Amino acid sequence: MTTIALQVNRRAVEVSAEPRTSLADFVRDELDLTGTHLGCEHGVCGGCTVLLDGVPARSCITYAVACAGADITTIEGLDDDEVTTELRAAFTREHALQCGYCTPGMLVSARDLVLRLPDADERRIRVGLSGNLCRCTGYVGIVRAVQSVIEARRARNIAPLADGGRTSLGPAGSGRATFSGDEPRPARQVPVPASDGAAQVRIADFLPATVLDQSFTLPHPPTKVFAMFDDIAGIASCLPGVSLTAPPTPARVEGMISVRLGPIAASFEGAARVERDPATLSGRIVGVGTDQRSHSATQGEIRYRLLPLEGGAATAVELSIGYTLTGMLAQVGRPGLVRDLAKRLVAEFAGNLDRHMSGAPSVQAAAAELSGWSIVSDVLRARLARMFGRVLTGKGDAE
Repeated sequence: MTTIALQVNRRAVEVSAEPRTSLADFVRDELDLTGTHLGCEHGVCGGCTVLLDGVPARSCITYAVACAGADITTIEGLDDDEVTTELRAAFTREHALQCGYCTPGMLVSARDLVLRLPDADERRIRVGLSGNLCRCTGYVGIVRAVQSVIEARRARNIAPLADGGRTSLGPAGSGRATFSGDEPRPARQVPVPASDGAAQVRIADFLPATVLDQSFTLPHPPTKVFAMFDDIAGIASCLPGVSLTAPPTPARVEGMISVRLGPIAASFEGAARVERDPATLSGRIVGVGTDQRSHSATQGEIRYRLLPLEGGAATAVELSIGYTLTGMLAQVGRPGLVRDLAKRLVAEFAGNLDRHMSGAPSVQAAAAELSGWSIVSDVLRARLARMFGRVLTGKGDAE
C-alpha cells in the first residue's frame, strides 16, 4: 500500500492505495465520487474523464499513485463551475443526453473545448469530442449544445483561453514531479490527534456533503439546557454508541463512536472542536474521525440553537447535522435511510438527555454499539405503517 496525498475537488485527501489502483477506482471506491463512470477501462470511451491539473485525462488508465500532489477535479467538483453550468443547461435544452452514462465525461471534455476553441466550428467540436463515445448515438444534440455555449460566450466577449490553461507540453500530468513515496505508509484519511495533548492537529471547517435538520423539546429551561451542553462527559453519555477516550476540555473533546450496520462494524476515533455562544444560546461542534477497519473517514458538524417555550419553562432544541463520509460505509448509505436513522438517534439522545437532567438513571450506563438492524427494522415498520395508512385513507376517501 502507498499513501497518496493530493487535492480532489479543492479538498486535501491523503489515503493509502495499491500501486496498481487506477485513478478512476480511487475516486469511486475510496472517495465515493461515483459520478466518474467506468466503461471500457482501456482509455477509449471517455466515460471516466476527469481534470488532472485542469486538463482532461482518462482516469481509468491513470495510476492514482502517479497523481501524488496533483489537483484532481471530478464532475462533482464542477457543480459551481460557470462553464459547466452553462453546458448542463445547453445539454438539457438541446436534448443532448439519453441514458446519461457518457454525460459526466462528455461535460468535462466539452468544458475544455468551450474554454479554448475560438469559435463554434462543428468540425473542430466533433474532433474534440471524438474520444468520448455516446452509446445512445446522441451526438447531434451534444454538438449543438457545445456550439451554443461557445457562441453565447464569444458574443459576451469572453475570449478563448490559450491552450485551455495548459502550462506544459505532453499528456495531462506529465509535467508533475515523480512521487518519492516508495515505502508504504499506513492509511491516514483524516488526521486523528494524539490523546496525550501533544502536537494536536487543528480541526478545520468544511462544507458538509449532507445536512439534516432535526429538533426536539425538553421540559427544562433554556439556561439549564445550555449549561448541560457544556458538560461534555454528560452529553457523551446520552449519545448512543459514544465514548470518550481522553478527559475533555471546554474547547476540545476526543472520543469514539461505534456503529454496526448489518455485517459492517465501524469505530470512528477522532476529535472535535467545541464552540459556544452564551448570548444566543447556540453552539457548534466540528469533528473528524477515522475507522481503520473499514477504511472509512468522516467529517461532521452539529449546530444547535435553544429557544424558550412555555414562558421559559421548556426548551426547543434545533439541530443542524452536517457530515461527509468516505470509504466503504459511504457505499451503504442512502439519503432516505440516513434521515430516518438520524431521527431515531436524535429521539434516543433527547430521551437520554431528559432523564439525565431530571436525575433519573440513564438507560445507557455505558456506550454501546449502535445496532443498525434494530433501527432499520423500526424504520421499515414505520414506513410500512405510513404506506398502509395512506392506502387506507385513500380507500376511505374513495368510499
